[in-house]
Amino acid sequence: QVQLVESGGGLVQPGGSLRLSCAASGFPLDYYAIGWFRQAPGKEREGVSCISSSDGSTYYPHSVKGRFTISRDNAKNTVYLQMNSLKPEDTAVYYCAAAPKVLFRLCVPDEYDYWGQGTQVTVSS
Repeated sequence: QVQLVESGGGLVQPGGSLRLSCAASGFPLDYYAIGWFRQAPGKEREGVSCISSSDGSTYYPHSVKGRFTISRDNAKNTVYLQMNSLKPEDTAVYYCAAAPKVLFRLCVPDEYDYWGQGTQVTVSS
């Protein structure tokens, strides 16, 4: 049984930081491509931080580059998303996802097979 459970969301002020966690069970996390995605009301789901299962290459869109960092703790089978210098436009539901394959499109939602339920991140004064 493959499961992904996100945690760590909440309310944070602009300029603040937040670390999201994605706990995986039922599969070895290091053999999967892992992605963090977000979806705001009225907008499409977009990738914000993804890491390859093959060479460890990462993807960050311009909107979060330099502010977000994806990392992995294999011993805990957990992936993290460190978010710094948060902006109101970062407000969204954040999801982690996994794919048991090499991805040529590393951070596209349709490429991922397993999804968590999401955690709300709200950036507001």
